[in-house]
Amino acid sequence: MIIPLLALFLLVIFNLIRDPSFFSIGVKVDSYGNTVLAGNLIAILNGASELVVLAMGMTLVTAASKGQDISVGAAAAIAGSVFVKVLLAGEITGMTFALALILSCVVAIIFGAFNGTLVSIFRIQPMIASLILFTVGRAIAYWINGGATPTVADWRISAYGSFFPGVPIPTPIFVVIICGVLLALALKFTNLGLYIQAVGTNEEAARLNGINVVRIKMIAFMIMGICVAIAGSINVSRLGLINHETILIGIEMNAILAVAIGGNSLGGGKFNMVGSIIGAYVIQGLTTTLYAMKVSSTDIKAYQAIVIIVLVAIGSPVVKRIASQIWEKLFKNRKSMSMKSATEGTEEI
Repeated sequence: MIIPLLALFLLVIFNLIRDPSFFSIGVKVDSYGNTVLAGNLIAILNGASELVVLAMGMTLVTAASKGQDISVGAAAAIAGSVFVKVLLAGEITGMTFALALILSCVVAIIFGAFNGTLVSIFRIQPMIASLILFTVGRAIAYWINGGATPTVADWRISAYGSFFPGVPIPTPIFVVIICGVLLALALKFTNLGLYIQAVGTNEEAARLNGINVVRIKMIAFMIMGICVAIAGSINVSRLGLINHETILIGIEMNAILAVAIGGNSLGGGKFNMVGSIIGAYVIQGLTTTLYAMKVSSTDIKAYQAIVIIVLVAIGSPVVKRIASQIWEKLFKNRKSMSMKSATEGTEEI
């Protein structure tokens, strides 16, 4: 947790020095006449919603498979297209919305299982296996929509992506909390987290201890599918339309970086879900800070890359080993000086 907390601390200190009003929260009236909270903090918590959900799933996939799923953006385009397709098939009601969300989850789970099958049964490296869906996923979304970019103009959909009437906090924040709580309960009251770590740490040892390695990897990728559907539906509701070419484009890299910033090993094994969540908010906080500094959108990626490279380098095994060696030397020197002082004192007595 040192790296994500350090990154968050530095980001907070930088903005306090640069502009203390960065953290101010105000009240405004949105386009629907609702009184809502506004400010950079709200923008960070709200804007990071899709990334946080995907980072949760990416953490489990990384831990179990020792690799990353780079198809989450394309899979979100497919799930979002299914979501819109069901909504526009008839009158938009609460039941229609629930059905659209469930079906988009089912479709995303199927594609997640496809990636999981390639990884767990055919033993293809996760990044290569997910490259297939990364390549064709948006084309599939294009086919589902018939090449169109349909809009979904309904207050229920807008409320899911922005604000419910009478609630001043953005709805996606509540969605993230619900997803986090459900996943935390699943990891706490089942052996899923333990089995995922066991498989990622030593697959053969896990198999000898009776763990079904194929099943655990499949479950991780299927959970990733659910996260993809939720993120896709949030983004569609936020924008009020589905564009297969631009929906969550490039978010897979940010999800992987959130896992890395969170102190998780990209080589699998033990994972830290809270660290990944903080890492996602750090990335969004950095983006919001750069926008507040009037940095052009074309330059933001470059600044993000510099900061992220530094954070990842600090958390690398090499730097950790050097820091550990320095700490041990300092501790030993301090201990030896204390012992020498104690010996000299005894001799004087």
